[in-house]
Amino acid sequence: MSPTTSALAAVATEAPHGHVTFLGAGPGDPGLLTLRAVEALAAADVLIAEPRVLDVVRAHARGDADAPLLTDEASTEPGTPGVGDAVNLVMEAARGGRRVVRAVSGDPGLDTDTAAEMLACAAEGIPFEVVPGIAAAVGVPAYAGVPLRDAQGTDVRFVDAASASERCWTEVGQSDGTVVVTTTLETVARAAGELVSAGRKPDTPISLTVAGTTTRQRTWTATLASVGQVLKQAKVLPSPEGAQPVIAVVGERSAPALRDQLAWFESKPLFGWKVLVPRTKEQSRALSDQLRSYGAVPHEVPTIAVEPPRTPQQMERAVKGLVTGRYEWIAFTSVNAVKAVREKFEEYGLDARAFAGIKVAAVGEQTARALIAFGVKPDLTPSGEQSAAGLLEDWPPYDPVFDPIDRVFLPRADIATETLVAGLIELGWEVDDVTAYRTVRASPPPAETREAIKGGGFDAVLFTSSSTVRNLVGIAGKPHNVTVIACIGPATAKTAEEHGLRVDVMAPEPSALKLAAALADFGTRRRLAAVDAGEQVTRPSERRPGARRRRSATS
Repeated sequence: MSPTTSALAAVATEAPHGHVTFLGAGPGDPGLLTLRAVEALAAADVLIAEPRVLDVVRAHARGDADAPLLTDEASTEPGTPGVGDAVNLVMEAARGGRRVVRAVSGDPGLDTDTAAEMLACAAEGIPFEVVPGIAAAVGVPAYAGVPLRDAQGTDVRFVDAASASERCWTEVGQSDGTVVVTTTLETVARAAGELVSAGRKPDTPISLTVAGTTTRQRTWTATLASVGQVLKQAKVLPSPEGAQPVIAVVGERSAPALRDQLAWFESKPLFGWKVLVPRTKEQSRALSDQLRSYGAVPHEVPTIAVEPPRTPQQMERAVKGLVTGRYEWIAFTSVNAVKAVREKFEEYGLDARAFAGIKVAAVGEQTARALIAFGVKPDLTPSGEQSAAGLLEDWPPYDPVFDPIDRVFLPRADIATETLVAGLIELGWEVDDVTAYRTVRASPPPAETREAIKGGGFDAVLFTSSSTVRNLVGIAGKPHNVTVIACIGPATAKTAEEHGLRVDVMAPEPSALKLAAALADFGTRRRLAAVDAGEQVTRPSERRPGARRRRSATS
């Protein structure tokens, strides 16, 4: 073997280097991840993220990706990796030929540790890339409604108070531009004093924002001279979890004064509301997304568990009849019905093509979306009320001339009402009413959730059926009287009242998304009433005894 051949063989046996993506996760809002960041996360074998951004990025990573849990340096326990160990974890995984995503808050270009990790990769010849993120110093003011520049092109300076030198304070203090200071609640008054000492006027406006771009965001406006007093009057106490990062914006023209007009994020109708959704995550995805768009924090708690029917033979016969041409129509009344039929299809090796020649009806938008995801486009959905009654309004009567078959397959829950069956029979159709799944009461949620429900920790709860009322009270207890109760319709509201609950919101029609919109309207009216009365805008949960004190301690 020649020396050249030997060298090539040696190279071939070496473990291939992996690849590292240094990724900016932004200031906190998961929606601020870039498209490139989402692509990189989906391809990662290993995800190494700072504790405060782990939940933001993990949602986009593969389920089988390794994601070691890092702790903050101050709380590192023996055997548990801390943030300072990140470089070792990155290098070890990359040397093993794996694709690594190293995620940091804000933008990696402003993170000093990230630069050292990049140099370590370069020294070993490990390929890497940088995916920028939105820096907190820019993103947080935008969410707080504080523009950094005006029409005259105000100069903008950025200062990290923890590392700023005396010369730095002197330079920004003598300028008349906007200063964005990264600091903490505990030290912001000291930073304001530095600016005054360096030449800024004591009455210069300042805004300061904590938990920026998240639904915990809170912003105060003051002057450099009064910022300490404003925080004291707001009863903002030190957090037991350590220093709380703050983005402060200082400047005559940086528009803290315009915040009343520009605070688009914190003025969302349900901003910061913790809303209980008595459904599984899968069932409530669209509803939870809509609640988030209103600024709420949805918390899904399943009250119903779905199980197969006790005797599967009826369902098996119906699915076989579907394939052999027994039915003219199949009507789906829920996402669970779609799931039950789909699972039976997969059991028999069938797919959506088995629906060829059969008309398909769906009650409700979510059921229709579940069918489309299965590859089936519904032929009939309610044009008006999204319910069984609404579907019957549009269902054609049986016509022996145009309908070669007079039978409808109706897969549904064991506790479903007879409205649709009776209506179809009245229209001349024969109905195979088949139990596709059983609904049983779910297991109780964790103790912390139960305490929040009974103790007023939730601002609102959305009840989408009478069974969700009965089951939630049964597994977790009755919601506190400060909690806003929202019901999807009169029957659900009646059940809530029978359980001693005050109904505050009713959907204009039986739709979960309309219910969420009705709750948002309620929140808007409540906010406007507080503003008109000159009162502080608070969430319902903040009105329970002791809530203000606890909130101030952790703001």
